[in-house]
Amino acid sequence: MAAQFDFDRVIDRRGTSTYKYGALEQAFGRSDLLPLWVADMDFAVSPAIVEAMQSRVADHPIFGYTMPSEAYWQSVIDWQRERNGFAFTRDEVCFIGGIVTGFALVVQHFTRPGDKVVIQQPVYHPFHNVASAAGRQVLNNALVETPDGFYRMDLEGLERIFATERPQLMVVCNPHNPIGIAWEAHTLRQVAHLACKYGVTLFSDEIHGDLMLFGHRHTPLATVSSEAAAVTITMGAPSKTFNIAGLKSSWCVIKNPKLRESFFGWLESNELCAPTILALTATEAAYRHGAPWLEACLRYIEGNIGLVERYCRDHIPGVRPVRPQASFLVWLDCRALGVSHDQLVDVLVNRAHLALNEGAMFGAAGACHARLNVGTPRVILEQALLQLAQAVAT
Repeated sequence: MAAQFDFDRVIDRRGTSTYKYGALEQAFGRSDLLPLWVADMDFAVSPAIVEAMQSRVADHPIFGYTMPSEAYWQSVIDWQRERNGFAFTRDEVCFIGGIVTGFALVVQHFTRPGDKVVIQQPVYHPFHNVASAAGRQVLNNALVETPDGFYRMDLEGLERIFATERPQLMVVCNPHNPIGIAWEAHTLRQVAHLACKYGVTLFSDEIHGDLMLFGHRHTPLATVSSEAAAVTITMGAPSKTFNIAGLKSSWCVIKNPKLRESFFGWLESNELCAPTILALTATEAAYRHGAPWLEACLRYIEGNIGLVERYCRDHIPGVRPVRPQASFLVWLDCRALGVSHDQLVDVLVNRAHLALNEGAMFGAAGACHARLNVGTPRVILEQALLQLAQAVAT
């Protein structure tokens, strides 16, 4: 299967308005860095997606107002049902122009200034930023590090927060970013039970749900119980899965009509759920014909993760990669290097000349950690590891 696709091909992305390169100076203070930070991949997308987009542009050179076809909706419905066991109807799903955008809309619609929103740090930083910028109080139900170096939810702490703080909304990052945790059904079921008990709406970010690794399975939150279905707003996308984030294509599923009808109606009346032509074209092509490319990509990513694990063990023992259960992002525990977080950032940027996401951006528990994007050709990853080893050695 992998022979059909060349993930070793190095594509020069500089000069293409790509954020990964274009924002280096702004984010790191220098542009001479190997960028393994922004969460998109450096792989050419599935040929099926390119062919569908080329055909749409060449065969019908009019780009007027557009609307999703029934074939588009069915591709989303079929993919989720067949791959993740997540069944929903056409009435229960709508288009969203990105997960962060979608979360911002959920915050605006379902909460008011001063309301409380629960997150679980270390976690994807826009959740905190979006809620805080909207004047909401952000509460942290921090993940608990386990003796084996992985993480679990603090469910007792979560109930205390629900009981005493009475939040209106909670973010469930499923799978969890930046650690790559594929939450199990029993954990999600307990979260949903608490949410029902205390009247909390759950926002489930499932954008990494199709990027499952090493035999792990994705469990959509809304599927684990009737309670979960009643309180969950699920958002997902083909963007991470098929490396088409620049096309801004996501979807939102709400099973509970009381939550759904007001939100979908508000989106529709404000024209906040209108897709572009190429977003529709690429999404349908990805879900209909992209599975072989995705399976090959996941095996390649697993190989890259194995490379990081072996290289750190043999050459950088002070850096411990936490093996992800999903996605192409690897959480690096650098505490054994014995340096402060600021010193670690200096080592990464000014000595190793690497652009990684520094762990503190995901919350205080991320200090002395970093997030590494391994969705890149192996030769680039090997160079990055060599630079890191040399910098640590000095």
